[in-house]
Amino acid sequence: MSAVTMLWRVLLSIAVLFTVVPATAHEIRPTIADIEVGEADVTMSLRITLETLIAGIDLSEIENTNDAPEAAVYDRLRGLDPDALEAALRDAWPRISEGFIMESAGERLSPEISAVQIPPVGDVELPRDSLLTITAALPEGDAGVQIGLAPQFGTFIPRQVGGGEEAYEGFLDGGELTPELPRAEVLNEGAGAVFLRYIGAGFEHIIPLGLDHILFVLGLFFFATQLRPLLFQITAFTVAHTITLALAATNIVSIPASIVEPMIAATIVFVGIENTLGWGSTRGRTALVFAFGLLHGLGFASVLGDYGIASERFAVALIGFNIGVEFGQIAVVAIAFALVGWFMSKHWYRKGIAIPASLGIAAIGAYWVIERTIL
Repeated sequence: MSAVTMLWRVLLSIAVLFTVVPATAHEIRPTIADIEVGEADVTMSLRITLETLIAGIDLSEIENTNDAPEAAVYDRLRGLDPDALEAALRDAWPRISEGFIMESAGERLSPEISAVQIPPVGDVELPRDSLLTITAALPEGDAGVQIGLAPQFGTFIPRQVGGGEEAYEGFLDGGELTPELPRAEVLNEGAGAVFLRYIGAGFEHIIPLGLDHILFVLGLFFFATQLRPLLFQITAFTVAHTITLALAATNIVSIPASIVEPMIAATIVFVGIENTLGWGSTRGRTALVFAFGLLHGLGFASVLGDYGIASERFAVALIGFNIGVEFGQIAVVAIAFALVGWFMSKHWYRKGIAIPASLGIAAIGAYWVIERTIL
């Protein structure tokens, strides 16, 4: 095998890793809002990271605040005490308020701050969730209101309060608006709509947001020689993380992210090294994947917590989310197979593609172990 040929195959392996996913495993949490529409005004209580708003970070352009041009400003704001951060919020409110979209009868409403609750400074390496309550007067008449966030404010989860388990609960990208929410009433939404929405949320958590889970699945792909056992392993992975996801999201099991995240990274290292050294068998790998899936489920639990699912809809959302995750994992395998599947029957496939790709996966996982424990 010539050096040029080997280089081409290594580059192709790298392409499998990085053309299908973004270059970061860190995610920005969505903003959750409880909305109450009265006869004369609309009130919205938001769980939100105020520092990103004040710094002016465009969340539609990044997946990690460290990548933002305003990263230094954001880091400084995370170190402010509650009074100082509230003062900064009020100073920047004329600009920030433009990002809260409230429309009724074709008229743009003007929201004002009615209350702010900011926690004390904690671990500055983690986002600080504050509670911001804003109110806007409605125009005369009986027209309802549509609500959303500007694209730069990121993902938005609006929930209309006071309507029980059928009350509207959305999952919107920045720039999207809710349906018209009626005055002094509640817009109802069936379980089917919730189910479909969380299928999309689960898929999105794999593609494009879940690089650590994608690398784990790619590690399985580069070990496999046939698709059928690979798909069986991926299904075992999904069943396992469904178990611990349900337990963790219902607070039956609780393990800090500072422990879970490095361990998830370590599973990626193990799979990459095992591929390279040729350890294990298909049956043994399936059992191992199930065990690792239990661990990954603890990582998924924080995602459902970020979405703030109403307890009455948890089962529907959990099933939909896991189906979406399964679809996302299968999509990763399909993309990888489309890129290198033709070469899997070649005698040089393992040395020329599978091993270099597995070493890349292990190296990234090792970096994450260090990043999540030391850096």
